[in-house]
Amino acid sequence: MTGETLNQQEKTALKELIYQLADDDFILAYRGSEWLGLAPHIEEDVAFSSINQDMMGHASMYYHLLEDLGEGEADRIAHLRKPEEFRNAILLERVNGSGTYLDKPDYDWAFAVVRNYFYAVHKHIRLESLRMSSYEPLANAAKKIMTEQYYHLMHWDIWFKQLLMSTEDAKHRMLSAVDRVWRDFGGVLTLGPFYGEIVKAGLIEDEPLLKKRWLNRIEKVFSETGITVPGEPLIESGNGRKGEHTPDLAEALSTLSEVYATNPASGW
Repeated sequence: MTGETLNQQEKTALKELIYQLADDDFILAYRGSEWLGLAPHIEEDVAFSSINQDMMGHASMYYHLLEDLGEGEADRIAHLRKPEEFRNAILLERVNGSGTYLDKPDYDWAFAVVRNYFYAVHKHIRLESLRMSSYEPLANAAKKIMTEQYYHLMHWDIWFKQLLMSTEDAKHRMLSAVDRVWRDFGGVLTLGPFYGEIVKAGLIEDEPLLKKRWLNRIEKVFSETGITVPGEPLIESGNGRKGEHTPDLAEALSTLSEVYATNPASGW
């Protein structure tokens, strides 16, 4: 399937899916970039920065697919949309902790590890499915992204397991972060209001199937680390796939778009 062979319903579903993929990576990469110079040690600072740079590149790849589908220039898609036009999951836009990067940042490393690990597991499963997408440009993009994402998943897998099997304080912080992330991770797992059309067009596999794969992977890791799965992941704060967001996103987008809004001729 190519852009020329899509009917209008299929094209709408395709765009919705790609917006989800792009916006998820875009906003989480930004939140990760706010850890620059604040990670637990210098080696992690370098590694985390590299992961965020890769993820921003993945978002760019998706935005260029949208550009090819007539949505406008990739830079404008990334920087000039209103918060309600974004389709990222709410969990991914949440601030890292109290304070800001430039004003007394007091970030939660356990939250960063859990959020990134759960997302990396889901992203890997999602990419495996996207490699078989009926839309060839999306399938090709997924294959390219997987070569980098494999290492991102490995990185967060190590952090997740080591902290849970470390000191009692570390385990307590991690369990608190798991509880917090779990309350909104259902928003990451959903394909949004166009779910039926997305699956019918063969763009990605069925939502319940992808969710089950994610849960199976997480349950295995939980078993290895001696903790219990809290139940079904929830969507407590709203559904970002429907354009529902928190003030955290508006503040992030204001910072992200500051340079571009001042000088649209600049690249990102």
